[in-house]
Amino acid sequence: MKQFQFTLQKLMDFREQELDRQKNALAVLQGDLKRINDRREELTQKVIKYSNDLVTSSAVGLPAAEISMRKRYIVTLQQEIHECEQRAILKQQEIDKQLSVVVDATKDVRTLEKLEEKQLEEYKAAEGKENELFIEEFVSGGAVRSAIAAQK
Repeated sequence: MKQFQFTLQKLMDFREQELDRQKNALAVLQGDLKRINDRREELTQKVIKYSNDLVTSSAVGLPAAEISMRKRYIVTLQQEIHECEQRAILKQQEIDKQLSVVVDATKDVRTLEKLEEKQLEEYKAAEGKENELFIEEFVSGGAVRSAIAAQK
């Protein structure tokens, strides 16, 4: 009997490649989100540091222009934090969509894997029957040869 060959192997290979591509796209988006969150955390730490410095410096008696400039810088940092939060929300939405695509691609691959398993089971059953028939013919052929030999 010829070797087992899954009839939809090319389609399965294509679906597996597509799944890998979608997983890679998801990983890129997750990396982007991590960088956004890291930047937001960095900015938050700067706001805390500069706010504390402003309080300390104000107590010492900084000129009003210097205090105003530092406050504007802190406000600029807070605006950038807000922008990071907005970008993080949008990136999370992209991740959610991509995750849905990955789940669908995974289902497609699993369906083909189950179909391959079923075809393999059918192949093994057919191979078993073929072996049984071969053994049966071999045994019955031996019996015929014995009968012929006994007649001579």
